[in-house]
Amino acid sequence: MSDQVLRSSTRGGVGWSGRATARDVAAVAGVSAQTVSRVANGTQSVAEPTRQKVLAAMAQLGYAPNAAAQALRAGRSSSIGVVAHHLNRTGEANIIDAVCTSARQHGYDVALAHAASGSAEDVNRAIARARQGVAGLVVLGLETAELATVRIPPSLPVVLADSWADLSVPNVGLDQQAGARLAVDHLLGLGHDTVHLVAGPRNSVQSRQREQGWRESLQAAGRRVPATVSHGDWSPASGYRAGFLVADDPSITAVLVANDEMAAGLLRALHERGRRVPRDVAVVGFDDVSAAWLWPPLTSVQQDFTTIGFHLVDVLLRQIDRRDHGGPVRESILVPPHLQVRASSGIPSTAEGEHHD
Repeated sequence: MSDQVLRSSTRGGVGWSGRATARDVAAVAGVSAQTVSRVANGTQSVAEPTRQKVLAAMAQLGYAPNAAAQALRAGRSSSIGVVAHHLNRTGEANIIDAVCTSARQHGYDVALAHAASGSAEDVNRAIARARQGVAGLVVLGLETAELATVRIPPSLPVVLADSWADLSVPNVGLDQQAGARLAVDHLLGLGHDTVHLVAGPRNSVQSRQREQGWRESLQAAGRRVPATVSHGDWSPASGYRAGFLVADDPSITAVLVANDEMAAGLLRALHERGRRVPRDVAVVGFDDVSAAWLWPPLTSVQQDFTTIGFHLVDVLLRQIDRRDHGGPVRESILVPPHLQVRASSGIPSTAEGEHHD
């Protein structure tokens, strides 16, 4: 699969994206559908009073011209490319699903290129495949590749699915550091002296950002910053191994785990060791992917993957439009995280005793 470009049809089936049509706008504005088309496309001059009437009708009806139809008239491709690595990870799959949904709403097809790994070499190969015949490119999964080593095509509109500080390439992602701070502040607020961390891979940008947020939150609260319990590989098995390290250290009462899959493994290890959650150890995960179905239900930092996917398409379409009408737009969107509090985090045993007294 890594050497193929898979194309999924996402055509909407009609020439316009939405709820309102050009005929609807024409009826409200009292003009012809051809006049609406000329205003929408900006291809021919229209008298200013008429143009304003049409624009007002568009705003009233929430009408937006189909970007892909405009692209075809302008001689551009009606496909966008997506480069991704972790197709089997729920978060990335959810983002891709949202990208496909949003692309379909705008009349675009989606070409998916799979990167065999997150390395710069594999990502660059996938970009080289995906860029053929597309109007723009969404790149996911630059988890281990440094941005400087990734060959972003200078003439092609591109948006990254990540919270990068480098604004040279437009990007959309979760505020990872803020998410970690939410988790730590929640656990400290329950009375824990400090919060231990089961981190993700050392070479992962997201893992490093979450670790930075964890560290900053403890430092801001004047609490001890313990050594990380371990660095996992995002898998339940690595969380399971870390869980035994946590279970064997009675001083650990609260743990932030860098993703929900590792947290699932950690919960199992704690159960096997007879450590009760949350009475003995409070656990918070990250991503909120099916976390409510674990036992106990997992408190987790929620990533809004659907919102991220829709933002990616919106930003990319603006890049495409700016390529035709001006310079590139330097955009960086950080989607705010939310903490979903469930049973896996709770009042520490000592605090419970004090509470009931």
